[in-house]
Amino acid sequence: MPAFLTRRVTFAAAHRYRVAGWSDERNEAVFGACARPNFHGHSYVCDVTVSGAIDETTGMLVDLGLLDRVLDSEVRQRFDHRNINLDVPEFADGGLIPTGENLARFIFDRVQQALGDRARVDAVTVAEDATLSATYRREP
Repeated sequence: MPAFLTRRVTFAAAHRYRVAGWSDERNEAVFGACARPNFHGHSYVCDVTVSGAIDETTGMLVDLGLLDRVLDSEVRQRFDHRNINLDVPEFADGGLIPTGENLARFIFDRVQQALGDRARVDAVTVAEDATLSATYRREP
């Protein structure tokens, strides 16, 4: 039976929603205020859930130091106090739109790649405030 462990990290970042090939008017019609040229920011909360067998010697499913280093490099260093559209190449114009859904999927993939087979990422939830969050989960 696998065990599950969730680690929470936070970051503050600015963004806006924009499809590069659309006019400003169309972007605002689809995305509302989130498309306006003046970026807006959030204090994000990101929960990363991993699973695996509990090591009989350590009592843990993953080395917390390793997990914290991965979350620092893949989440905090990449996003904290950044403009996601300008500072994170994958989210630049023509790339991913920095929605909660895309952020959760992106973080899921990056953390899994960094952890390799040392733990399985099961879910990533990104909340931009107390009323809105997006979760990307591994399919069963």
